[in-house]
Amino acid sequence: MKPRERRETGGMDLFRSRLDQIINMNHELVRLAKTVSWEVIEARCGEVYSDGPGMPPLPTRLMAGLAILKHTFNLSDEELCARWVENPYFQFFCGEEFFRHDLPFDRSSMTRWRQRMGEERIMSLLQESLSVAVKTGAMRPEDTRRVIVDTTVQPRNIMFPTGAKLLNRARERLVRLAKKTGLDLRQSYTRVGKFALIRHQRYAHAKQFKRANKALRTLKTYLGRTIRDITRQIAGEDDLMDIFRKELHLASRVLEQRHSQRGKKIYSLHAPEVECIGKGKAHAPYEFGVKVSIATTLQRSRGGQFALHAKALPGNPYDGHTLATVIPDIERTIGNGITRILADAGYRGHNAPLSHKFKVFTSGQKRRMTPAIKREMRRRSAVEPVIGHIKNGHRMDRNYLAGPQGDAINAVLAAAGYNFRLLLNWLRLLLCLIASMMLIRSHAAVRLQTA
Repeated sequence: MKPRERRETGGMDLFRSRLDQIINMNHELVRLAKTVSWEVIEARCGEVYSDGPGMPPLPTRLMAGLAILKHTFNLSDEELCARWVENPYFQFFCGEEFFRHDLPFDRSSMTRWRQRMGEERIMSLLQESLSVAVKTGAMRPEDTRRVIVDTTVQPRNIMFPTGAKLLNRARERLVRLAKKTGLDLRQSYTRVGKFALIRHQRYAHAKQFKRANKALRTLKTYLGRTIRDITRQIAGEDDLMDIFRKELHLASRVLEQRHSQRGKKIYSLHAPEVECIGKGKAHAPYEFGVKVSIATTLQRSRGGQFALHAKALPGNPYDGHTLATVIPDIERTIGNGITRILADAGYRGHNAPLSHKFKVFTSGQKRRMTPAIKREMRRRSAVEPVIGHIKNGHRMDRNYLAGPQGDAINAVLAAAGYNFRLLLNWLRLLLCLIASMMLIRSHAAVRLQTA
């Protein structure tokens, strides 16, 4: 069933106050709520619903507004729910007409809504942020024709992986699942496994690597015995095989993988899709998460340096080999063609589409570098502070959403939250300029009267 979208009635309630009577209607959140085309978002997100029996879902404006506020103000789902109840501006932004003292939804509804929308429809929030920027004069349409592209790492919410921790955690997960299903293991190794992990950590910290490796082999022995014990007991039991298949597969991969092996490795049992990515940072040589492509405008608009596109790139691809998919996505998001793309030296040997092959310029390039392009290349590093703001202020520094879909959704929402934050600052600045102009005019009128 499709959601019942709320529309302002203009009526009164005997027991509740109208929001437009208790808030400042010139507040930047109120002005932003009136500028956003909620009908477009409702039409785009409503495609996943179909007419049929059942209880209608929550209104699209409510859920989309919550997603925008979450990443604009860098709040978790729990913090957002607490702020929403006590903040009338948040409620007005989400389409409420009267002030509410309770939540009209459960916190888990936000998770299910994000999963149902997916990356493609969440992208409509980023598109709407760019549309509002053009409407309010914060950005001109021609600003989007020349872009800067760069990649960063979106870390996942995992513990720093070590072989000893992974081995012990895999054994604990198998023992816990066996206890849940009623299997009677020969030995759980709970006490001795804990002590072996402690010994390994102490010996490794003291650089006594022979002793540390001995403790590591002990942990491997405990995990291998647990795997073989469970495998023997569930042999021929199809129901138990289905329950244990995933955990046994992950535990076997952790047991078999080596420190120096190439290819896909397990770095987290609850997030096996996590990859180890090295970006050459002195303070963080290796990061564990997913690579994300960020595109911004070349020139700073009046409202700031807006993010035009954000896309998660699983598999840790080479930066230059991402342009074949990133460039068409950018053009679909901004709604027009790109005339020039600037990138760093990591994009050499790129696979851009033939239509854009000669529109891509990288650092250190000699051919086709006119004086005008050389001047523009000096602004290529302008994408770096944008990436820093998106990561530190809009929840891309650590992704708490589960799965590959969570990686993709969080990157798009972080970029949209960054843009909406710039728009709030722009609307606040416009209001201050209007107020100052009115004050100047009033002072001038008083002087004329007294003269």
